[in-house]
Amino acid sequence: MATIRQALLLSSSNCHGYTMLEFAKHEICAILEKNNIKQLLFVPYAQNDFNSYTSKIKDVIDPWGFEVSGIHTHPDPADAVMSTKAIFIGGGNTFLLLKRLYELNLVELIRNRVNEGNLIYIGSSAGTNVATKSIHTTNDMPIIYPPSFDAIKIIPFNINPHYLETPDPSTHKGETRDQRLNEYMEMDHAAPVLGLKEGAMLHVNGDSLVLKGVTGGVLFKKGHKKVEYPVGADLTFLFNLHGTH
Repeated sequence: MATIRQALLLSSSNCHGYTMLEFAKHEICAILEKNNIKQLLFVPYAQNDFNSYTSKIKDVIDPWGFEVSGIHTHPDPADAVMSTKAIFIGGGNTFLLLKRLYELNLVELIRNRVNEGNLIYIGSSAGTNVATKSIHTTNDMPIIYPPSFDAIKIIPFNINPHYLETPDPSTHKGETRDQRLNEYMEMDHAAPVLGLKEGAMLHVNGDSLVLKGVTGGVLFKKGHKKVEYPVGADLTFLFNLHGTH
């Protein structure tokens, strides 16, 4: 296994026109096969029915030639993370997920193992949110308090999964996603935000960032207008962008 940081950050597990995770199958298989990985540790902490959620992911990924197990079936979650070469953190509620990761002392452990190149990180939705600098730009309701909004920090900026284009202003008079993200941009602590449309994912390979999937993304940066990026765009500059540290 190559000793560089590797991650695949999905907007979600579902995309219109595809079965669960189908749009990401090629990229998930490629990152695991490249590193000779057969076993994948699934983290269902963003939801409450751990067994059902794990079974759902297992039913999809096992037929691809891998073996999925739930972290909750291991007596020691930290030991499970230390013993695996690849982890998949699923979606649900981001606040609940991050709280559980902190309670189990997994945030720093995952960060270190990924940054050392010893753990492949795959995240979807909430699992993508917690891989970033902070969870300030999640779409989820704050149903519980994590001890901090600071997240795993595999990347030094934020992501907004499930990003939606601003609706037609002639028919939509309510709030928009752009408004919410621009309110965040007005804060002193605001980091750049990559809005991932459904079907989009960010591939982290060492110090390289590439937008993959079937749809593109949108970048929000303090003091700038949003910029659209297509599938295949090289976003490596985000590692060095002012305001990401």
